[in-house]
Amino acid sequence: MDTGTHIVMGFAIGGLAAIDPVVANDPATAQSVLIAAVIGSQAPDADTVLKLRNNAVYIRHHRGITHSVPAVMLWPIAITAAIYPFFPEANLLHLWLWTFLAVFLHVFVDIFNSYGTQALRPFSSRWVALGVINTFDPIIFGIHIIGLIIWGFGANPVPTFLIMYAVIVGYYIVRFMLQSAVRHSIKNTIPKADNVIIAPTIRFYQWRIAAETKEHFYVGRAYGRSITIYDKFKKKSIPDNEIFQKAKTDRNVSAFLSFSPLYRWELSEGDDQYEVRFIDLRYRSNDHYPFVAVVQMDKDLEIQSSYTGWIFSEEKLQKKLDILPNE
Repeated sequence: MDTGTHIVMGFAIGGLAAIDPVVANDPATAQSVLIAAVIGSQAPDADTVLKLRNNAVYIRHHRGITHSVPAVMLWPIAITAAIYPFFPEANLLHLWLWTFLAVFLHVFVDIFNSYGTQALRPFSSRWVALGVINTFDPIIFGIHIIGLIIWGFGANPVPTFLIMYAVIVGYYIVRFMLQSAVRHSIKNTIPKADNVIIAPTIRFYQWRIAAETKEHFYVGRAYGRSITIYDKFKKKSIPDNEIFQKAKTDRNVSAFLSFSPLYRWELSEGDDQYEVRFIDLRYRSNDHYPFVAVVQMDKDLEIQSSYTGWIFSEEKLQKKLDILPNE
């Protein structure tokens, strides 16, 4: 989920902690739990700092080790150790328990969007992405804001947030039902599809879709059960030649290929260079595919420039390639 949603979740968990008699009857524990819950709800996204290095590192590692099984165990210990000295009267065990819940819920809710996490590491490096909730869901965010406002006006936080989370669980169930209906409609529209990706959008009934058959890629949108196919691409295997072998050694291209499950490629040849481009088919927006990896090489196959990330115009892409040679 987005940062804003994780923050309001942290406050909600801190309020819900009043269901615990130890927290409810001890001001020091209650204060420390609220602070720890807000921090814990953010902690796994500490890897966002990797963007300061470059997109390749960020794409390869974001929601990776910081969302892994060991991290879910270690974050609460670290947060509790940092907060406890400021609240020595607090109950250490219950402070840790509620911090753990905040961290766990952060990782848990992240698996429901299309980006997903590597939550099963170190047992598996597979990305777990259920694709039913948009990264920012206005309904989930709005429900949290309403719950926090009601609490702010003096309502008992326990029934307030229990009802709130019951509504959210029901909302998740509805989203799974909608996704299932969309998947059924795609199978009717593209009977030979053997790989279907359905990604939520910020709009309740609209979904991005990408499908793959043995011969073609299909890209479109779903509105309810109505499927619209915008693009159809002939599938082409990546050539097993020196140009593409060299391209795949570039760290930007390598990061892209490790992350993207459905993409096509393009090769352009100029007088003095080759340009290899990989295009993720999951994120079509306004007739454009913004998530790409591009590498430029001279005729001796020496990499001159490369980039991976989100680009919404060709002009900006070329500027990136000029600014970040051989990134």
